[in-house]
Amino acid sequence: MTVVTIQDYAGLQPAWCPGCGNFGILSALKKALVDLNIPPYNLLVVSGIGQAGKLPHYMKCNTFNSLHGRAVPVATGAKIANHELTVIAVGGDGDGYGEGGNHWIHAMRRNHDITYMVHNNQIYALTKGQASPTSDTGFITKTTPEGSPAQINPLALAIASDAGFVARGFAGDIDHLSGLIKQAVSHKGFALLDILQPCVSFNHINTYEWYSKRVYKLDEENKYNPSDKNMAFNKSMEWGDHIPTGIIYRKERPVFEKSLKVLRNIPLVKQPVEPGQIQKLLDNFS
Repeated sequence: MTVVTIQDYAGLQPAWCPGCGNFGILSALKKALVDLNIPPYNLLVVSGIGQAGKLPHYMKCNTFNSLHGRAVPVATGAKIANHELTVIAVGGDGDGYGEGGNHWIHAMRRNHDITYMVHNNQIYALTKGQASPTSDTGFITKTTPEGSPAQINPLALAIASDAGFVARGFAGDIDHLSGLIKQAVSHKGFALLDILQPCVSFNHINTYEWYSKRVYKLDEENKYNPSDKNMAFNKSMEWGDHIPTGIIYRKERPVFEKSLKVLRNIPLVKQPVEPGQIQKLLDNFS
């Protein structure tokens, strides 16, 4: 059996700002993939546009850099075509919850077997500091000089959409984050992992120090049950002085790819193609 190492995933030198939270996420992802012994040739990482979207460039694996907000539909298409492939979509809070919000919601509803890692720095960093969907209410930026009017809660929205795996990690705790990535990738169905990612250049409020004083691990609470939807929803609403990290909600649901008869025995990409069938399909549109 092939033994995967960190070096197998070594890519280009990252071009993020020194101290960027994306470095911790990249390290945690590589560690998780090695622990799961997933070889680079069996992994696809799809990204959108933004600083988080650069992550696949810094890994040695199959990658697809899509349009802004379109990482999830590309990832779901790849998983449908080859359900034996491990597929991870990555993006920022603006890319995923803003431009890509509609794709994200319906991927959760259909329960595609992909992992979606959202680097949540609460700001648009690539375009130099505009407010994002997760910017705190009242957050002052170039586009919100009088303060951001409202803040989306991605965890609560995911639970309401009945996503099978909803978790939050912190880029400043690589070991804990790596463990969450392992569980998200291993989950059968759609897995959302929202990652608190300090932006050292454009967000000087939600810093490493700010998060470190507030985050706590749910797995250290003996009474917490992530399968209890009401409990999970209430926990997802915590924000401010106390911010929970870990698995917020977990539920087993039928996976979309297994609902398609044509995919049950062999991946689509491995099935023989008959030109006559393609022509017959095209004739239906003529």
